[in-house]
Amino acid sequence: MTAAAPATAAATPGDKVPMRIKLAYGAGAVAYGVKDNGFAVFLLIFYNQVIGLSAQLVGLAVMIALIVDAFIDPVIGHLSDRTNSRWGRRHPWLYLSIVPVGLSWFLLWHPPEWSDTAILVYLTLSAILVRSAIAMNEVPSIAMLPELTRDYHERTDVIRYRFLFGWAGGLLLLFLAYGVFLAPTADQPAGLLRRDGYDAYAWTGVIMMAASVLIAAIGTHRRLAHRPVRLPPRQPLLSELKAIFGTLNNRAFLVLMGAGIFAYANQGLNFATSTYMQTYIWEFPQWAFQLWPFTLLLGVVFAFVLAPPVSRKMGKKRAAAAMAAIAVTLGLLPYVLRLLGLFPANGEAATLPLFLFFTTLATGFGICPMILVGSMLADVIEDSELRTGQREEGLFFAGNLFMQKCVTGIGTFAAGSLITLIGFPQNAVPGQVDDDIITRLMLIFTILTALFISAAVWTFLHFPLGEQDHADRVATLAARAQTAPVPTAE
Repeated sequence: MTAAAPATAAATPGDKVPMRIKLAYGAGAVAYGVKDNGFAVFLLIFYNQVIGLSAQLVGLAVMIALIVDAFIDPVIGHLSDRTNSRWGRRHPWLYLSIVPVGLSWFLLWHPPEWSDTAILVYLTLSAILVRSAIAMNEVPSIAMLPELTRDYHERTDVIRYRFLFGWAGGLLLLFLAYGVFLAPTADQPAGLLRRDGYDAYAWTGVIMMAASVLIAAIGTHRRLAHRPVRLPPRQPLLSELKAIFGTLNNRAFLVLMGAGIFAYANQGLNFATSTYMQTYIWEFPQWAFQLWPFTLLLGVVFAFVLAPPVSRKMGKKRAAAAMAAIAVTLGLLPYVLRLLGLFPANGEAATLPLFLFFTTLATGFGICPMILVGSMLADVIEDSELRTGQREEGLFFAGNLFMQKCVTGIGTFAAGSLITLIGFPQNAVPGQVDDDIITRLMLIFTILTALFISAAVWTFLHFPLGEQDHADRVATLAARAQTAPVPTAE
């Protein structure tokens, strides 16, 4: 028997993560942000209006693909927790994901000229490939948070960089899409229907995603890429599956997933319908779409600044619930006022500034709960470790991504079904869609959004872990570690 190889020193409460590590950790989220933005904003309109597949079939394909692919996440998380290499548990996955991420993203935006049935299958399979490749990076990457620090508030400070970079990366590509790749031309005045524009969009995404994965891996390599001291035990397949479900059967984790189900279903619905809303309800000119990414980025920066102090003052769960409630109120206000005839008419000088003002605030308040969910999920790790004796960060963060993928797919499916249900026409021209269809779109959208977020707020308030609980758990685990025998390996 020989002593196990040394690992990085365990993070302790009060530890501060250096800025360069925060930046590298955050940079890894660009790939996820590019993917999320593409799926949420352009995938439906690309396959529906450019390729010609019905909106409902696009929504169905995405939902099936995301649900099927989501089952891969817990497997990746489970395996990354047990990866035993000289580069640690997470970094081999990061380096190996670079090529699959870029290649699968390219394939998604280059469907062949096949029949509708064949295109439906192609979309489903390519979407699975993209999400699986991203999971190879995102699951191990985000799971590094509990290893970087055990401090209750420092975790919020660290994970907000992933949201900042993830959103910034996605919004940068969104700006390039609206302002360059999909800008109107003499041959194609409807810029969003330019097939060649989506080709440039895809290639830019490939470069951004691959670069972000590499930067995150190299930037965190020195701190975390070391052989682990202790790994969860390997068991037969059936026992492994039972262990996965047993670990995830954690009350705090299940409450977070419950809140996330409603929050991310709402995000999927909102993002998938955003282009329709701005184009056909508000009839914004093409140049206004170039302002949209900056508006969202302002909201992200607002959340980046707001989340830590609000969390410190109110506690994570109350802050998450309050921010979600404020976000949905501000986000729906323009639609409610329009339905009541109180919002400025399309084309008036005040319409666009007012809409962007409410959107900026709603985005900022809406991202705060997402930041806090990531921070709360890191706190679940010690709760589980105290109960099971194992640290399985990858499995828990994979479970969170599993939920996001399934539910965002449901939100996208709901958006596609909504567009089909109200009889929204294909190749629709702004300003020429029947008023009854526009009214039904706004009304159903408003009701669904309000229901989703109300349920999320109620669930957030039932999260059982707090700051003092976390401090007690970390102290107990530290005392237990001092009395444990020195780990050994064959």
